[in-house]
Amino acid sequence: MHEIKTTTDLNSQIYRDCLNIRTKVFVEEQKVPADMEVDDYEDKCKYYTLYVDQTPAATARYYPTDDNGIHVQRVAVSKDFRKQGLASEVINRIIKDAKTNGYSYVILGAQDQANGFYKKLGFKVVGGQYLDAGILHHDMRKEI
Repeated sequence: MHEIKTTTDLNSQIYRDCLNIRTKVFVEEQKVPADMEVDDYEDKCKYYTLYVDQTPAATARYYPTDDNGIHVQRVAVSKDFRKQGLASEVINRIIKDAKTNGYSYVILGAQDQANGFYKKLGFKVVGGQYLDAGILHHDMRKEI
């Protein structure tokens, strides 16, 4: 069974599970420096962690923008749970919640290798390519 839990509490188990997934995926696998992974936005975000049979498997976070959108970041799926559609579940839940809360768009910085994934979810590339933590990215946006 899949369950998505959310929090804004940095002392919660949901946040700790989220951070554990991020550390494994970004710091250990992709070699993002640990001091770049945890940033100044931690206390401004809403966190989503998807559990498969109570095991933390996927995560993402967002924070509101100044112009009625949300900026999604740190989308990650644990290695043992990839290719099961879990990232799509998390993103679709975030989009649903954003619509419910009256936001008008979702923007994210997608690693270039994930552009096709986000295009399938209705995102469009906006702007040029850039390097973030040594990984090529493009910003992608979806109106909601």
